[in-house]
Amino acid sequence: MTRQSAEFDVVAVGAHPDDIEIACGGTLAKLTRLGYRVAIVDLTDGEPTPRCEHPDVRRAEAQAAAEVMGVHRVILPLPNRRLFDSFEARVLLATEFRKMRPRLVIGLGQKTPLASPDHYQAMLITDAAVFYSRLSKWDQHFPQLAAHTITSQLYIHLGFEHLGTVEHSNCLTVDISEQLELKLQAISCYQTQFPPERHSVLKRVEALARSAGAAAGFAAGEVFYSPRAIGCQDLVAAVVPDR
Repeated sequence: MTRQSAEFDVVAVGAHPDDIEIACGGTLAKLTRLGYRVAIVDLTDGEPTPRCEHPDVRRAEAQAAAEVMGVHRVILPLPNRRLFDSFEARVLLATEFRKMRPRLVIGLGQKTPLASPDHYQAMLITDAAVFYSRLSKWDQHFPQLAAHTITSQLYIHLGFEHLGTVEHSNCLTVDISEQLELKLQAISCYQTQFPPERHSVLKRVEALARSAGAAAGFAAGEVFYSPRAIGCQDLVAAVVPDR
């Protein structure tokens, strides 16, 4: 008999605690307030870092940020700074997908030059884990966990480059005008990563959100990229704002 765990509508995967908050924390906060069950999976605990004395401190910050957004959080035991796309990492994340059974997975997309190479490895691991999650006849790697097909996958861009540099042309912008302050509050929970002398990062995150939102007619927004064309049934409902 296969065991099934709690189901989530959305699971977002980052390399380190704070990646998801920076990339799409506003959207996750919005989804939870719309009644969706949302989770974050961090592949590593993000440590060591210069200003954090112990991994437990970073974990406490991550949990505080999750509470601000209203999401469930899981931190996997893969190594920070040495994160690689491996079979073991793929299975570890696919196991979480089989437990959580999400409809939508959001993952990091593209490399982040001059920043951690873990981000790109996280993208590769997430892509593979989405595929592994649905494979049958592999019980030796997923004991007592039924295969689960993830319906949709989106990418988020963790960086400060111009939006036009992202390679996927199928994109959509989520209005986070009412959630921008929550996003910044969640990021601010990471006091070891963003002390007062690094608050310029928060200003850059806010500026990017406002720029992305302005392009879509919102006060603030977050952009998501789809590996597939985005379709709709009702053209008017899809493109005409309900306001």
